Amino acid sequence: MDKFDRKGQRLAALCMLGVVLFNYPLLAVFNVDATVAGIPVLYAYIFAAWSLMIACMAYVVETKT
Repeated sequence: MDKFDRKGQRLAALCMLGVVLFNYPLLAVFNVDATVAGIPVLYAYIFAAWSLMIACMAYVVETKT
C-alpha cells in the first residue's frame, strides 16, 4: 500500500470523525445551561473538538508512515 493511500484513508476517517463530532446528537448532549470557566459548554465542546481535529490532521499529514 502506498504511503499516500494510507494518509488519504486516515484523512477520510478523520473527516468521518468530524461529521460525527459536529452532528446533531452529540451537539444536543452539550447544549446545556452550564459553563466551563465562564464559557458555555456547547462553545467549549465545539472549540475542543475543532482543536482536536486540527491536531489529528496535522499529525497524520506530518508523519512519515
